[in-house]
Amino acid sequence: MLTDNYPRVELSHTPTPLEALNNLSKKLQGPRIWAKRDDCTGLAMGGNKARQLEFYIGDAISKGADTLLTTGAVQSNHVRMTIAAARKLGMEVEVQLEKRVEGRQHQYYDSGNPFLMKMMGAKIHYYPVGEDEEGADKALYQRAEELRKQGANPYVIPLSGDHIPYGSLGYVKCAEELILQFKQRSLNIDAIVLATGSATTHAGLLAGLRALGSDIAVYGFCVRREHVAQSERVLQKSRVVAEMIGCPGVVSEDDIWVDDRMLRPGYGQLNEDLLEAIRLTAKCEGLLLDPTYTGKAMAGLIDLVTSGHFSADQSVLFLHTGGTPALFGYPEILED
Repeated sequence: MLTDNYPRVELSHTPTPLEALNNLSKKLQGPRIWAKRDDCTGLAMGGNKARQLEFYIGDAISKGADTLLTTGAVQSNHVRMTIAAARKLGMEVEVQLEKRVEGRQHQYYDSGNPFLMKMMGAKIHYYPVGEDEEGADKALYQRAEELRKQGANPYVIPLSGDHIPYGSLGYVKCAEELILQFKQRSLNIDAIVLATGSATTHAGLLAGLRALGSDIAVYGFCVRREHVAQSERVLQKSRVVAEMIGCPGVVSEDDIWVDDRMLRPGYGQLNEDLLEAIRLTAKCEGLLLDPTYTGKAMAGLIDLVTSGHFSADQSVLFLHTGGTPALFGYPEILED
């Protein structure tokens, strides 16, 4: 397999299901829509980070680490699942929460992911700036130095694009899993739609598909930065991942499809298309989407369908990357 040269720990329940969203497909009167249920990976309510953490922590353990450090937003799924992984593997863990989202109700700071982080007993630090990836990472490395002086062997899982994206290998493996599932079920998938933020998932899936000879289009809807900056991030990271798995050159600029139409008004902020996507998917399928990632990706998919981008004879896969706990931080979703 493409990732066999890299150390890995088992954290996720895979393969995750492929589920036909028949009611939503009928409601939208467009292509047949499927969901890849990576919200079902297990590990403290699941999500895409379980696949990523298998390789980050595999690398950490191979280097003798006993403590994990990482950073993310207050409602970070990545932080929640990093804590869970550390607890499962008997490691110490410290996390840093960034104040990225302004104007939220108190539930945003107390419920959902922050509640679960505290339940699992992580040591939590705070970083006052929300849009400073390099600064947030620097604070982590400074803390790591302090821990080393105390006798620990810490491992930093950074946020910025300037690190080896071991986590993307989890989605190279997911690409292998998908190709096998498509074959087993005789499915011809024309496009995959996902949320694109750190680009760790996006880049791994894209590089994996191309390395396996698949030309399935991957549509990324922005959740943090505008499409020009995000396109550059996805391309750069995809090329690094392709090199890591011994397939340089398999990803080109033509493979990058990134759109920021659902980003407004910013990371973790609500808009009407997002709210409609969350409500419609819940009512049609009993499928729960979060306001930061999957809700915006589904809003983008719905917009593509209703604008006629896909034909009725096509099949589209929605990558559900989890994030369910964050719903509890947004009570206004149910407010009229």
